[in-house]
Amino acid sequence: MQTQVSNDSEDKINEARLWQGNGWTARVLKNDDDDGWAVSMTPDGQTEPALVGPWTMGRDKKNPKPMDSAAFMTLVKTAGEFVRRHEQQLHASLHQTVDIAHSSRPYSVSLDIEPDEDHPSAVLRARDSQGELLAEVRVAPSFKLSRASASAWAEAGFSATVVRQA
Repeated sequence: MQTQVSNDSEDKINEARLWQGNGWTARVLKNDDDDGWAVSMTPDGQTEPALVGPWTMGRDKKNPKPMDSAAFMTLVKTAGEFVRRHEQQLHASLHQTVDIAHSSRPYSVSLDIEPDEDHPSAVLRARDSQGELLAEVRVAPSFKLSRASASAWAEAGFSATVVRQA
């Protein structure tokens, strides 16, 4: 049995194995790896699920438990948190900063990676304690920013040639 409820411009679908609403679609699917069931959570506008997890068996231990409002809302919250953590992790890997001291002065060195499929690039920047830009050089996206590499760059006077050789 299918129930459709219109909530402003958003159509909600509430079926035993398919729920849609709040920007997400939940599908209960047969787990190909075993006799169990799985649920996939796909954000609206996406073709691939953001999260796939196990789903509870029904009372007959053969069919899946029907989806209900409470389970759907829990899945929406879990999938949303998962996506946010993934985005935060990606941002952290693409935008790194280390603080160093050189000649008794504090510096902040940052690496910003632009992940383009055809032409990825990265920029290394040094700033003083007031945030003023001291140096900026293009580096390979594979450049490893660490306290040691930032300190070596500072030792060389923030020279572009030293960074490219590292």
